[in-house]
Amino acid sequence: MARTAAKITLSPSRDIPLNLLLLSQSNVRRVKAGVSIDTLAADIARRGLLQSLNVRPMFDGEGQETGQFEIPAGGRRFRALELLVKQKRLAKDAPIPCVVSAAANDVLAEEDSLAENSFREQLHPLDEFLGMRAMVDKGTGIEEIAAHFHTSPAAVRQRLKLAGVSPKLHALYADEAMTLDQLMAFSVADDHARQEEVWDQLEHSFNKSAGYIRQKLTENSVRAADKRTCFIGLDAYVEAGGGVARDLFEADGGGWLTDPALLDRLVDEKLKAEGARVLAEGWKWVTTSIDLPWDATRGLREIDRDEVAMTEEEEARVAALEAEGEELGDEWADVQEVPEDVHARLEAIDAELGALVDRPLTFDPGDMTMAGAFVSIDRDGSVRVERGFVKPEDEPGEAAAAENALPDPQESGASSASAVGEATGAGANGSGEDEDAEVLKPLPDRLVSDLTAWRTLALQDAFAQHPATAFAAVLHALVLGCFFAHSKESCVQVAANRVYFSNAPTNLRDCPPAQAIDARAAAWKERLPQSDKEVWDYLLTLDGEDQTRLFAHCASLCVNAQAEIVPKYDNGRVSAHGVARRIAHSHVLARTVNLDVSAAGWRPTADGYFRSVTKPRILADVADARGEQFAQMIDHLKKADMAREAERLLEDANWLPEPMRTPGIDDVGPAGAAIGESSAELPAFLGEDAAGPGQDHDAELPVAAE
Repeated sequence: MARTAAKITLSPSRDIPLNLLLLSQSNVRRVKAGVSIDTLAADIARRGLLQSLNVRPMFDGEGQETGQFEIPAGGRRFRALELLVKQKRLAKDAPIPCVVSAAANDVLAEEDSLAENSFREQLHPLDEFLGMRAMVDKGTGIEEIAAHFHTSPAAVRQRLKLAGVSPKLHALYADEAMTLDQLMAFSVADDHARQEEVWDQLEHSFNKSAGYIRQKLTENSVRAADKRTCFIGLDAYVEAGGGVARDLFEADGGGWLTDPALLDRLVDEKLKAEGARVLAEGWKWVTTSIDLPWDATRGLREIDRDEVAMTEEEEARVAALEAEGEELGDEWADVQEVPEDVHARLEAIDAELGALVDRPLTFDPGDMTMAGAFVSIDRDGSVRVERGFVKPEDEPGEAAAAENALPDPQESGASSASAVGEATGAGANGSGEDEDAEVLKPLPDRLVSDLTAWRTLALQDAFAQHPATAFAAVLHALVLGCFFAHSKESCVQVAANRVYFSNAPTNLRDCPPAQAIDARAAAWKERLPQSDKEVWDYLLTLDGEDQTRLFAHCASLCVNAQAEIVPKYDNGRVSAHGVARRIAHSHVLARTVNLDVSAAGWRPTADGYFRSVTKPRILADVADARGEQFAQMIDHLKKADMAREAERLLEDANWLPEPMRTPGIDDVGPAGAAIGESSAELPAFLGEDAAGPGQDHDAELPVAAE
């Protein structure tokens, strides 16, 4: 008969007085690690000893048991118990639960110590997340959990946020089909169905990065930092029932507003209320708009205005604030760590000074009855009010007739996309392109117009900073007028006709060159006299440097390098040949001032460029900027996803589409390689070796949510 395998006998457990226990020299733990002894002692005092000590009897020289026991496994628990005795929180002879190994044992004490630590499995992060959520469900507070586990409340909230992700995604994470970074990205949205939908969409996608997941989950939301949100206030949006999605693991600038329709309604209501308030000042009309068009004031006359003078009290207050600011600045100028209260005071001084120095304007009530104002939202979310503009039809009698008789300064100066069609590839039917066509078609006329409008502002800004070039450019116009042009009625043949863009792209007023031009114009407007009758005498008081800078600023506003859309039928206003010549001359100016459109702030974004071109064009542009291998990585994506990926790939490439390039400057890439060559390695998630077969992406799991 076959013998039955002998049954094992486990070591018995018993309570042994603490004063009979001694730490064994066979304990293999020598290096301090993990939770400190005092922290462990506090935890034992709160919840008791959760794990018994492993002990062995000690023998005297004759081999007899002494009644004492050594501890080869559980030394840190023993040290924590000793600390509790020292703190008089535990009796010296308190019974301690122990597992007593047999005296005659073939297993070494060192092996017991090593095995206890080697076979211990670290808790899976998902179990930690769900365990904390179970505690919260049973009434334990977040602050209390943080105190019990010696972490921060923010870390507990992060774990609870991860516990709130869809159970389906939890299962994928537990099976290592999803990384912790990906799970953290899904916590941005609370809708489990939406989370699962996005994961299903990415199932066959090469890009499953955490950043892309966040982008997909928030694509129908509005950033809390958006100027519309700043305008109405996030609290007002929430009080109206709007939801906010937050990312506890990344800087999100306040999160994302999940109800854009509600946001737009609140913005519209408040903007109309602001318009009504301005209209009540006595204006004939008020126009409200979230984004005021670039040429909103084109053809409108500004009425005279006066600045309210400071009172003696206000002047004294300005002097006192300036003195206090200088004193604080001198006191803390050489100190590296400036206290927060000093920073706060300096900011308060600047704010109060700004309010005092920015003087209100007064208008003649009679002029106000025929003039109006524009109300819009500024970049920081504040209300932007521009008052005192008269429409041509509101001009009184003869003035209106004279105004209407004046030629449009842009009539002979409009440019055309078709005029530069050979250089830019712009066609006449760009708006009818087939999104899925395989043929690389020209850029749409409207896109060329938008791009060159942006480039024109960058050129104007660069032009204004080169007074010598401005003098030369105006001298060039004078020479043409004196020697090649027909005479005109005026005795001076040069007039400053400021450029206004046709079909100006949205938010053009917010681009960096426009901001620089506005800031420079505001500085000069502050210095110039209010009445045009005093301008000549004022100009004579300026030194040569100020004159050249003012001259350069005014001349720069007359630079026009936009490729406007050519009308289908010739109306005598737009000459394609003349526009082409003007574009060619803009390249001369651009090279002279060393125009750098990328440094000026333009980037090829999905909204501003890629969504306006076809998929073949996107692939061609990516190949042009980064190399063919990058284009191949995204050629299977849908149009919207391809546009977003192209924006990310070209973010730091300093690449420009053809209409924005200057021959002789933008012929080569930023690293010295010709445009189209790739000077950078593939990103990790696109490389073939980034995640080879069998590679464990979670070989070292980070501490959960920290």
